[in-house]
Amino acid sequence: MTIIVDGHNVIGTGRLPGISLEDEDDEAKLVALLRRYRSRIRGKIIVVFDHGLPGGESRNLSSRSVSVRFAPVGLSADEVIIGMVRRGNPPGITIVTSDRDLAGRARRLGAKVISSTEFVSELKRPLPTPEENFRERPNLSKEEIEAWEAIFSSSHRRYEDD
Repeated sequence: MTIIVDGHNVIGTGRLPGISLEDEDDEAKLVALLRRYRSRIRGKIIVVFDHGLPGGESRNLSSRSVSVRFAPVGLSADEVIIGMVRRGNPPGITIVTSDRDLAGRARRLGAKVISSTEFVSELKRPLPTPEENFRERPNLSKEEIEAWEAIFSSSHRRYEDD
């Protein structure tokens, strides 16, 4: 799964505390939230912003978890996003935008669309605690969980004794 985020559209919702289109570092703040969100999901996140010079991927903001791209001069973020959908696997792509034109074009190409406000709600959800994360793993039986807990608690006691 690939999530492509219309970056300035998400920031422009006005629903992200401490992030505004007027901020000089609004892109970096959104990328930090996306990195945190990426720890909860599988797949790739690409965020596209308008008007970056020289355009293309930002090596300063990109990481293994979130790829950051700026639309080059003469193109909008919307056009860059549609190009990515065309070159990709549209059924495996989710576009995050509240721009009706972009959303309609993406849907016609076969991509899924989530509104920016709905996505912001997901971004603001607290991360699960390690215990919640561990309990959510359906692959482990109760006996396996108890066995791992015994291993970890005994190794923890061993290090406390040192």
